[in-house]
Amino acid sequence: MIRVLHSVSNMDRAGLETMLMNYYRHIDRELIQFDFLANKPKPGAYEEEVRKLGGRIFVSPGFNPVKLPKYRKFMKNLFIENPEIQIVHAHNGALAYYALREAQRNHIPHRIAHSHNSKINWDLKWPIKQYCRANLKKAATECWGCGELAVEFYFGKEIVQNKDYILIRNAIEEERFLYNEQIRKKLRKKYHVEEKFVLGHVGRFMYQKNHTFLIDIFAEVYKHNPQAVLFLIGEGELEEKIRKQIHNLNIQDAVIFTGSIPNVNEFYQAMDVFLLPSLYEGLPVVGIEAQASGIPCIFSDTVTKEVGITDMAEFVPLNASTTVWAKEILKYAKGYERKNMAAEIVHTGYSIHTEAKKMQDRYLKMIEPAGK
Repeated sequence: MIRVLHSVSNMDRAGLETMLMNYYRHIDRELIQFDFLANKPKPGAYEEEVRKLGGRIFVSPGFNPVKLPKYRKFMKNLFIENPEIQIVHAHNGALAYYALREAQRNHIPHRIAHSHNSKINWDLKWPIKQYCRANLKKAATECWGCGELAVEFYFGKEIVQNKDYILIRNAIEEERFLYNEQIRKKLRKKYHVEEKFVLGHVGRFMYQKNHTFLIDIFAEVYKHNPQAVLFLIGEGELEEKIRKQIHNLNIQDAVIFTGSIPNVNEFYQAMDVFLLPSLYEGLPVVGIEAQASGIPCIFSDTVTKEVGITDMAEFVPLNASTTVWAKEILKYAKGYERKNMAAEIVHTGYSIHTEAKKMQDRYLKMIEPAGK
């Protein structure tokens, strides 16, 4: 059996972790097992399932430069105590360099840098992230990514032009997201929005997701259509700030916070329009999920066009006014026909039932004896 160590923040419900779990559930776990290197101490919502599937969770000291000696010692001991780990697959953006460099120091032969995003947040670690980004390829033996934009940002134009990378689509279990009228009625009744115009957003409350602008957009929609409501699905460090903004706009009765939930697939059924005005994205898995459910998806033009895999996707300039955004949204207020999107998801290569086998085969090829 091959064991792959995935370096992540923690195994909570977020985009890349959800993507990894989609693949983990569908690979042949008699051949390949996933382990997870969590670099934040907070336990994640997926940890129990990981253990049930046969995976292990290792918690590192984290990426704080002050803790680098402790991190290096931890990683060295991890590889000594678990010699069966021969592949390290890192998903931490620029900071993936930490895990990959330690894997390189400890002679782990297969080291994957996986790009999931197209920009780096500015924060106190920004100089360190720029250094790590510049050296990422030196520590990796393979470059993977969710799309061309994400690959180019972390690994450069030349790698994209030469197609010297592995494309791993943010694939989903499409059958879980297909439109279901019964689920729609049940959820809308539960939240007392049976006759409402329901907008939705799925994402952590963080800078990248641009919730401040999202709320301004919704306030404009609500001004023109008092039947509008907004589902905000997720949690994060900026949640309290967004709650205050909503209260100041006096639209708190029209906004529903769900927190981090396991049945996001059902909430897409209750929505009429999905909104993602992010400042940047790699290739958001929520955008694929929402299209699979058959709802119009309105993205900012800073989200990669690669996410537009169906005719349900639209792109609006991020710098357009809230009036422009509201106009695009309100055109769906009178209703539309929900379609079964299964064929489109499969055709575009976003079905986990086919994509998991491709990832599995790639891992197996890595470990295959030379010359075989």
